[in-house]
Amino acid sequence: MDRLTNTVRRYAWGSTTALPGLTGAEPDGTPQAELWMGAHPTAPSLVERGDGPRSLGAVIKEAPGAELGEAVLRRFGPRLPFLLKLLAAEAPLSLQVHPDLAQAAAGHARENARGIPLDAPHRTYPDANHKPEMIVALGAFDGLCGFRTAAGCADLLGALRVARLDRHRVALRALPEETALRQVFSAFLTPHRSLVAEVTRAVAREAACPGPFREQFAAYETIARAHPGDAGLLPALMLNHVRLAPGEGLFLGAGVPHAYIRGLGVEVMAGSDNVLRCGLTSKHVDTAELLRVIRFAATEVRVERPVAVTGGEEVYACAVDDFRLSVVRPGALGPEVTLDAAAPQILVCTSGTVRVTGADGSLDLPAGASAYAPAGEPLTVSGSGTAYRATVDIAFP
Repeated sequence: MDRLTNTVRRYAWGSTTALPGLTGAEPDGTPQAELWMGAHPTAPSLVERGDGPRSLGAVIKEAPGAELGEAVLRRFGPRLPFLLKLLAAEAPLSLQVHPDLAQAAAGHARENARGIPLDAPHRTYPDANHKPEMIVALGAFDGLCGFRTAAGCADLLGALRVARLDRHRVALRALPEETALRQVFSAFLTPHRSLVAEVTRAVAREAACPGPFREQFAAYETIARAHPGDAGLLPALMLNHVRLAPGEGLFLGAGVPHAYIRGLGVEVMAGSDNVLRCGLTSKHVDTAELLRVIRFAATEVRVERPVAVTGGEEVYACAVDDFRLSVVRPGALGPEVTLDAAAPQILVCTSGTVRVTGADGSLDLPAGASAYAPAGEPLTVSGSGTAYRATVDIAFP
C-alpha cells in the first residue's frame, strides 16, 4: 500500500477555494480544477518505495502482473484502467461527448495514419480507448446531461420568446425525434452571432422571472456569463439540466452530450483523453466528428445513489467494467469496513480522517489524501471519515 502524491490541474474553470477548503490548504489565488489520482501519463501519481518518488505508471509497467493481478492484466493490458479525480468547477466546462471503444480505435488509427502528433492541439483521438465517467457530488453540483425530448426542447425554446427560434420549435414538434434532435442541434452549432446575443438576453430575462424553467434558465445564464458570445449556449439549451445533492452520482456513457457547470465532486473515468467538444471552450472543435459520435436520443436522467453491499461498502451503479466506484463510511455501518484484494484500488478521503490498514501497516488519510493498493492486498478502513474507493468491476475466478 502506498500513500499517493498527486498533481493539481489548474484549468481556468477551476475553483480557487474548493479544493483548498477540502484539504485544509491555504488558497493561493489560482484556480485548482482537478486533483488526479492514478497512473495517467499526463499527470501520474507518485509513490515512495524506498528509492525516491516514482511514477505509479512506471511501477505498474515494471511488474504489471503483481500490481494489477492476472485477471485485470488479461482484460485491460499492463495499465491501470481507471483514473480517479477530485473535481472543483467554478465555471462551466466545455460542452462535450466521448466516443465508444470502436469509434475511439478507428479515430486513433485514422489520425495516426494522417501523421498527426499525439500531443497536437488539433488531435481528436490521442488514444484508442473510450472514456465513460461518473461524477458524485460532494456538495450541490450542477451539470447538463443528455438530450431533452424533442417536445421538451420545443417547450424550453418557446419560453424564451425569440421569434428566430420558431422554425426550430416547429421542426422539433413535426419531425421524428432522432431527426428533429439532429437537425436542430446541427443548426445550433453554427448560429449567427446576433442570434447568440439575442438568446443570451432572453435567457437572462427569463432567469429573473417566475416560471417552470426559471432554475434551468439560471443555469444557462451562468453558462452565458462564463462564455460570452459562445455559440455553445444554443446546443446547451437542448440538454437536460441536472442538480445533484451531496452523495448523488451521474454516469455518463459514450455518445451522451454533457457539461459540468459548477460544483465539487469525486469523478472516476476510464483512462482516456478522447474528448469531442462543440462549444464553451477555446480548445479544438471537430464538429463533423462530433456529429458522427453523438447519440441523438432523448435521455432520461438517472441520478445514482449508492447501494450497500457485503463488507460495508456502498456502491454506485456503473455500466462499464473499467471502474467501480464506492463510498466507505466506517462507523456508519460498523467499526471498520473490509475491502477485497481482487484488483488494484485507490482510496481518497473526502472528510474527516480514515485509517487504511493493509498487510504491512496502516496509513492515516485526512481529507484530500489518497492511497493506492495493488491487487492481492486486502484492506480495512476505520476512523470517523468518508472515503471513496475506485477499482475495477470484472468477474474474478
